[in-house]
Amino acid sequence: MTTTTLAVLVPLLPFLGAAAGLLLGRTAPRFVRPLAVLPTLASLALAVLVAARQGGGRALDSATELTPTGSVPIELALHIDGFAALVAVLVGVVATCVQIYSTGYLRDDPRYPSYAALVSLFTSAMLLVVYSGDLIVLLVGWEVMGICSYFLVGHYWETPEARAASIKAFLVTKLGDIPFLIGLFALGTDAGSFRITKVLGAVAGGGLHHPTLVALLLLAGVAGKSAQFPLHTWLPDAMAGPTPVSALIHAATMVAAGVYFIARLLPVFEASSAAMVVLAVMAAVTMAGSALAALAQDDVKRVLAYSTVGQLGYMTGALAVGDRGAAVFHLLSHGAFKALLFLAAGVIIHAAGTNSLAAMSRMKDLRARVPDAYWTMTVALLSLAAIPPFAGFFSKESVLGAAEHVATGHTEHAPGVAGGIVLVSGLVTALLTAAYATRLWLLAFRGHGTEAPDHGKQPLAMNAVLWVLAVPSLAFGLGYGVLPDWFDGRSLAPALPTSVLGTGLALVGGLVTYGAWRHTTALAARVPLGAVAAHPEGDAGLVEAEAIASHAPAYGDVAYAPDPADPGRLLLGPLHRHAAVGFHLDAVYDALFVRPVRAGASLVRFLDSEVVETYVRGAGALPRLLGAAVRRAQTGNVQTYVSALLAGTVVLAVAALLVATGV
Repeated sequence: MTTTTLAVLVPLLPFLGAAAGLLLGRTAPRFVRPLAVLPTLASLALAVLVAARQGGGRALDSATELTPTGSVPIELALHIDGFAALVAVLVGVVATCVQIYSTGYLRDDPRYPSYAALVSLFTSAMLLVVYSGDLIVLLVGWEVMGICSYFLVGHYWETPEARAASIKAFLVTKLGDIPFLIGLFALGTDAGSFRITKVLGAVAGGGLHHPTLVALLLLAGVAGKSAQFPLHTWLPDAMAGPTPVSALIHAATMVAAGVYFIARLLPVFEASSAAMVVLAVMAAVTMAGSALAALAQDDVKRVLAYSTVGQLGYMTGALAVGDRGAAVFHLLSHGAFKALLFLAAGVIIHAAGTNSLAAMSRMKDLRARVPDAYWTMTVALLSLAAIPPFAGFFSKESVLGAAEHVATGHTEHAPGVAGGIVLVSGLVTALLTAAYATRLWLLAFRGHGTEAPDHGKQPLAMNAVLWVLAVPSLAFGLGYGVLPDWFDGRSLAPALPTSVLGTGLALVGGLVTYGAWRHTTALAARVPLGAVAAHPEGDAGLVEAEAIASHAPAYGDVAYAPDPADPGRLLLGPLHRHAAVGFHLDAVYDALFVRPVRAGASLVRFLDSEVVETYVRGAGALPRLLGAAVRRAQTGNVQTYVSALLAGTVVLAVAALLVATGV
């Protein structure tokens, strides 16, 4: 079987599994789980085989014209280089793990058949994006993922949070997709083709007439899909969906698509220095802002969501300095440890018997209850914090090294200012990342909250997947010496200056957070029973009023705080309440967009009901009045009719007489 045929089957098999799952979900439920797992597993095996045959060598290109358009053709094309081959393997690994994990996590869910089918369709769409050699075909997979995310995030549609989150995710990403679509059309028009190879050839030949405009239009779509500032607000709210869906979206599909798209078309962005600087600023604000927000969240999944936003910022930062190898390297390692983090969080949530939320302030004694999640999550958090020798250290340091290389003027691929912006923000974010990773570990596994009901041992399928993902989270980074052969040949080895500085800042962040936790825990332990209170409007917790009165708000004569042992509150100080709500960006959007749109809708409704309808009612009122007058004359009495006839005759006779006499 040819490599091209194998590559076609990689996205096709999950699609067929999704179709079969939807058709047989109600009539033959015993086939649902095999149809969810086996096609995805087979797709993974074929993706590995395609990667082995591609081997980091010459890209595989194959195309057939899909339909004649009369102008720019649309082709069903494959373009598989080292990037595509490895990213497809990542998608297959994470999707297979999610499907296996979901058989245990959602074993009692009545909507599991539709859920499994949507996950398979989601996987198929991402694989189509990865392998596609035509921008319009890529757009199909891009949009199908958006639709799947809407249904999967809203899986628990009985809850208002899930319904609101699914709508928000759909609308915010569509807001970015509108300029993205315009940019694709402009790019295809300038290049005379939507084929990626021809587009890159046109860029190399200087055939792109408006590079800055096209790049900025495309960046809007990337910001929406990959949750970058300012269109990142949908991702934390999307945690209302099932936890395995969060793992799939964050690790290998939807949010990875935007980063992969820029990596695939990086020369388009490099054609505009202004676009590269904008990309660097977007990455810097995203990294630092999301890390601060993560340090203030109470729910485990929201911490991980903001963490994803920040790690994607590292990837876009690497692209802003022109190093797609470092960006995809971090994409691959992040996919492993972030999938592990979410699935381990799912074990915690499953043990607590809830659907999707896990408040760290309420966690207690989880080390003994979920040992598999404890050990594997520890590995993943160390990788997230970029502690050597875990995978995240090597991939994150490759990003910082690339930024330092550009900042010191050693390359012409990107402006030096872009390198400086990414380097400084990346180092600050390294400190903050270690801080919130340490905080999560301390509050989740050494917290002093209220012990949740014990729902027994977790299914084997769930725990086994955690250990599978722990292996690449620990060891994948050691492949930095081999991966350049799959990318563009640039070294991914950690640079000594940034490695020392980045690791030092990470250690400082972790140690300071641990010290803050010890301090707040000691304060909470000395709280006298009489000084403990719960705020009647929601946030509840144990506090020592005198110790934190200067930092916590007060109700009556007693101060309160959500969690007395939360080091994030101490570390952030007055910034905490702003970081906890994402620096009020949703409120800004509500004021700038939502309220004006609603006001406009109210105005239109008023004009329609009070102005337009008035004219319509007026136009119908006159005939009604005339009809009413005529109806009064229709009494049904013959004598009345004869009298009226005679009266009319007399009137006509008199009128004729007057005319005849000339009066």
